[in-house]
Amino acid sequence: MTYTLGIDYGTSSVRALLVRCRDGHELATAVFDYATGHHGVMLDSRDANVARQHPGDYLAGLENTIKAVLEQAATAAADFDATMVIGIGVDATGSSPLPVTQTNQALATQPQFHEHLAAQCWLWKDHTGHVEAARITELAREHRPNYIARCGNTYSSEWWWSKIWHCLETAPDVFDAAFSWVELTDWIPSVLSGVQDPRQIKRGVCAAGHKAFYSDDWHGLPDKEFLSLLDPKLAALRDRLYERAYDASHAAGNLCDEWAAKLGLRAGIPIAIGEMDVHYGAIGSGVKDGVLVKAIGTSTCDCTVVSTASVDDIPGICGIVKGSILPGHYGIEAGQSAVGDLFNWWIDIVCEGEVTLHEELSLQVGLRAPGESGLLALDWNNGNRTVLVDQRLSGMILGQTLHTTRAEIYRALVEATAFGARMILERIAQYGVAVDRIVCCGGIAEKNPFLMQIYADITGRTMQVAGSNQACALGAAIAASVIAGSTAGGHADFASAQEAMTGVRERSYAPNAEHRAAYDELFGLYTRVHDAFGGVATIELGSVMKNLLDLKDRQRAVQSS
Repeated sequence: MTYTLGIDYGTSSVRALLVRCRDGHELATAVFDYATGHHGVMLDSRDANVARQHPGDYLAGLENTIKAVLEQAATAAADFDATMVIGIGVDATGSSPLPVTQTNQALATQPQFHEHLAAQCWLWKDHTGHVEAARITELAREHRPNYIARCGNTYSSEWWWSKIWHCLETAPDVFDAAFSWVELTDWIPSVLSGVQDPRQIKRGVCAAGHKAFYSDDWHGLPDKEFLSLLDPKLAALRDRLYERAYDASHAAGNLCDEWAAKLGLRAGIPIAIGEMDVHYGAIGSGVKDGVLVKAIGTSTCDCTVVSTASVDDIPGICGIVKGSILPGHYGIEAGQSAVGDLFNWWIDIVCEGEVTLHEELSLQVGLRAPGESGLLALDWNNGNRTVLVDQRLSGMILGQTLHTTRAEIYRALVEATAFGARMILERIAQYGVAVDRIVCCGGIAEKNPFLMQIYADITGRTMQVAGSNQACALGAAIAASVIAGSTAGGHADFASAQEAMTGVRERSYAPNAEHRAAYDELFGLYTRVHDAFGGVATIELGSVMKNLLDLKDRQRAVQSS
C-alpha cells in the first residue's frame, strides 16, 4: 500500500492531494488560500497589468497542506502511515518566474524586498511586459526565426523573458539584487530537495520549452548574442540560469532532511520534475495520442501530445516542445487567457452578484435557442493567448438592444469562450494534429453542465470530464509514482500509471444536432469579427449586426411555432 503526494500551485491557492498508487484512490486533500493581496494576487491600482504573488505564501501553503493531508489520511485509514508516501510531485502556474538570491532564497523573503512588487513572483497573468514581448517577437523574427516559429511566431507577455526584461527596465534594483530567476514549478521542488545554488536546480523542459525559448535543437536557452540584442545584462544572466532542462522521466531531487522533519515524511523520497499545472493536469486526465485535454478554469489551456518523430510548427500555438508533457512525446499547448475570469467579471464586477448568480443566469437562458439573443462577444478581456497571441486585445459585446438582459450577455460570454475553443481546434487540425477525443478538467467542467453543452454544440465534439476533480495534483502524483518506480510500489512508466490512476466520469456531453446550424452561422460571424479586430485581415463588418438580428428573428420564430 503506497501513496504519492501531488502539490498544485494555482492562481489563488495551493492544494495537496494524497493518492494511492495502486488505483488512484484519493485519500486526502487540503487547500491553503494565499494570504497576501487580493485573493492571493498582489495588484497595483495604477497598472491593471500587474499580477504578483508573495513567495512566502508558497512556503506556508506547502507546509500547511501537506501536514493537513497526512493528518486527514491517518484519520481516514487506520492502517495509513506517513512512511507509505513514496514520492512528491509539484505543478504550478506558468510562466511564473521569481527572483532568487545566490543561496536560492526568494528575494521577496528578504526584509528589504518584502513589499517590493518587482521582487515577488511574477504570476502567469502579469502582462506588464507587453512592450518587451513585442520587441522580443520583432528581434526573433529578424535574427532567430527558428526560436519564434516554435511558439507560434509570437512571443507573449505572459512568458519568462518578457517579465524578466521588464523587471530590468523598470526595477533595476531588483534585477541587480537577484542572482538568478526560477520558475515557481521548478523552485518548489528545489526547496524540498534542499538545493542552495540556483545553478544546481533541475529545471523542467515544460516551462523552459514553452516559455523561455529553450530547445535541444539550439543547445538550450537562447544564445548570448541574441540575448544581448535585448540587453547585455540578460546575456550575463544566462550563465546563472541553466544549461539543460529535463522531462518528467527525471527526478528533480530527493526530500532533504530539513523538509522531511518539518513535514513528517521520510527523507530521501524522490521529488518529480516540476511541470506547469495544466500539463500535469493533462496527465491526470489521461492524455495520450489523439486525446486533447481542456483545463477549464480562470483561463483555459488545451494540451495534447504526439509521439511522431517530429511535429510541424503551428502558427499561433503557444508551443510545441518535445517531452514537455509526456516523455517521448511532443507536447502541444494552446489556450485562452480569460474564461472563468471572464464570467466572474460579469457576475462580480458588473452584476455585483453572489456566486449563485452563475447558476441563476444559466437557468434563465439555458432553454433558449442559439442566436435568439442577437448577441456576439469576443472573449479577450485578458488578451488573446491563442491563436492571435496578442495580450493587447480586449473584449467586446456586439448586438445589444434596450431589451438585452444580463442573462443573455452571460450566455454570449460563455459562447464567446466556446468559439475561441473552436478556433484552437480548427487551427491544430489544419496542421495535421488529430484530436479523436476531448477530456475536460477543472471546476467549471465539473460543475457547469450549461457551459459544457454549449462547448459540445459549438465545437461539434463530445465533451468528456476527467474522473478526478484534482486533475493537476493527480498528474503530479502520477509523476511521483513513476519516479519512485515499480520496485518502490509506484509504476514503471506513465502509460501504466495513467491506466491505473486516471479515468473519466460517466456523464459526457454530445453535440445537439438541432443547435449546430445556428452555431455554425454564429461562428462564421465570430470569425469575421475575430479576424478584423485581431488584425488578421481587413474585413467589412457593416453587415454583422444585421446578420445577428436576422438570426435572432429566425430563431425566435422557430421557438414560438
